[in-house]
Amino acid sequence: MGRRTTFVREDAVSAARDVFWQDGYDGASMASLQSATGLNASSLYHAFGSKRGLFDAAVEDYLERVVRPGLARFHGERVDPGALAQYFGAARAILADPTGRVLPDGCLLVNTACSGLARDDGIAEAVGAYRAELRAAFLRGAAARAPHEPPDVHERLAETLVALLISALVMARVDQAAALAALDAALSHLAAREG
Repeated sequence: MGRRTTFVREDAVSAARDVFWQDGYDGASMASLQSATGLNASSLYHAFGSKRGLFDAAVEDYLERVVRPGLARFHGERVDPGALAQYFGAARAILADPTGRVLPDGCLLVNTACSGLARDDGIAEAVGAYRAELRAAFLRGAAARAPHEPPDVHERLAETLVALLISALVMARVDQAAALAALDAALSHLAAREG
């Protein structure tokens, strides 16, 4: 009987995502990707075309399984007025986890934006789309929490919160206290605007 060549694509992508998230694109060796996915190089290239093709699939998996579930509170017909505070409170709890098991490696897309790969047009587009997705979600949250304020106030709040979140995610790998301070600033800003 021949060797079984089928695999669950989603499982392989998820395993590769974790390697890229921890080690970055350049730091993720084919050996580590093979070990994580349980696939040999030939199977990876056949399924994804290249290491970059696997990375692109991993980025989409990251957005679908990590980013968008957290942003779900901003979608739907009615957004809870407390959605922004809930989101930033949850982000703070994740980054403050003393075990470091929940989000030890910051954000895959922010880490990639800080790497040499960011010069690639496709990566720049993915990072830009990620930022726009955050901004749109936070804009909906801003409108829900203060519907009486004009749209330009909502836009400034959304921009401020995106900047603070990205700052926290940049610092998450190197300085947990600084990352938490950025999230605390977002929560303080939200609390001050309620008063």
